[in-house]
Amino acid sequence: MSINQFDDYPLTWRPDKGSLKRPVYKSLIKQLEEDIISGALQKNTRLPSQRELADYLDINFTTVGQAYKYGIEKGLLYTNIGSGTFISQNAFNSITISTDKVREDIIDFGLVSSFEECNKWVVPHIKAVSEENHLIDLLNYQDPLGSERQKTSAAQWLSKQGVRTSTDNIAVVSGVQNGLAIILAALFSPGDRIAVDRYTYSNFIELAILFHLEVVPIDFDESGMLPELLAIECKKKKIHGIFLMPSCNNPIGFQMSFSRRRELVEIIKREKLWVIEDDIHAFMTNYFQEELVPPFQAMIPSQTLYLAGMTKFICSGLRVAYLVFPPQISSLIRKSIFNINVKTSGLDTEVITKILLSDTVDTILTEKFQLTKRANELFDSYFALPRPSNLYPYYRVIPIDSSIEQRQIEQDFLKRGVRIYHSNRFTIQKQKDPFIRVSLSSNGLDVLDEGLQIIKESIGMYTNS
Repeated sequence: MSINQFDDYPLTWRPDKGSLKRPVYKSLIKQLEEDIISGALQKNTRLPSQRELADYLDINFTTVGQAYKYGIEKGLLYTNIGSGTFISQNAFNSITISTDKVREDIIDFGLVSSFEECNKWVVPHIKAVSEENHLIDLLNYQDPLGSERQKTSAAQWLSKQGVRTSTDNIAVVSGVQNGLAIILAALFSPGDRIAVDRYTYSNFIELAILFHLEVVPIDFDESGMLPELLAIECKKKKIHGIFLMPSCNNPIGFQMSFSRRRELVEIIKREKLWVIEDDIHAFMTNYFQEELVPPFQAMIPSQTLYLAGMTKFICSGLRVAYLVFPPQISSLIRKSIFNINVKTSGLDTEVITKILLSDTVDTILTEKFQLTKRANELFDSYFALPRPSNLYPYYRVIPIDSSIEQRQIEQDFLKRGVRIYHSNRFTIQKQKDPFIRVSLSSNGLDVLDEGLQIIKESIGMYTNS
């Protein structure tokens, strides 16, 4: 019998020792999952310390530590240094942004599309590719990283975004999400820690959890991630990589300043971090700005993996992105691509290539900028909120009362005919500044106007004002 008596001790979680099986750490987390599902444990609950739980269960202290680490890798737990271990904000509540089916009459402001009316300029190029003499060559397994011609056109386009590379270090992948999976599989191991902005791309969080990686949130201001906080986190515990969206953070919309990038580069070099640079919005940012802000790939190419997606720029349905990688990890990236993809569609890639080499690319850019500009102006006409440091994002946020639960506000707006996403989907911890994110690019301007009016009429009951 244990010499420790906890019958009257206020432990926030009391696992059943009699139900534990080997391996004990996994059995503990299985009980944790069951208690979350049953509602016995709520999000952001602080768990007992490792020593308290070990004493209560009469097991080794390190076993509890192993269990908590496993829970973090699964996305069930998070830690605050000096404060303890907590139930994750999104434990067993998938935060993946997807096209979950909604009624046809619902105005969808959740998924971020890319002004699909512009797809009319893509169709002629699809027809042209179908009539090419080399069409048959696009339907096989050859050139798994893309043909030389395709990579050459990619290099030319990427150079306009400030990316410095050769065709030897470019791979065609099936969209940015696919590229992220390739990078994580190639360079990271379960338990590795990746720093991200406190609010960041939700699908990256979910993907990191699938790979059993620990996501470490770092606070930011309008210029981007705060370097001093990244440095502190690196001192506390080893950080292996950093995920950044420097041109336009999703969901906040800030653009990282050049001076902030330089500050971060110093830390990245010193700590030998891998940089995962998701620059999916660079095409738009670099279009309307007079001066190009260099990407991390140009500032620290030996440690940066750069992703440029074509889905937001050209067409959502053509799942093509360009992955730029350092030469020294070429074999790792190639192995990962082969085992995850085998090959990205040569047909889709050829369509994108023809567009990049034609005048259509300028037509699409000009039209999408005008639509983005008008969409943001329309949002401003309804809500007196400041623009983020990127003046023309594809999404805007509206602050809400922190006491309103995610499910309540999302379901309430669905009943009113609008789908929006709560800020919980973009973080791993409870935050003090919640909001709803509204996609501006997924509907025509007339439908956008209608949906914004619905939000305007109802949002007052969810704010502190």
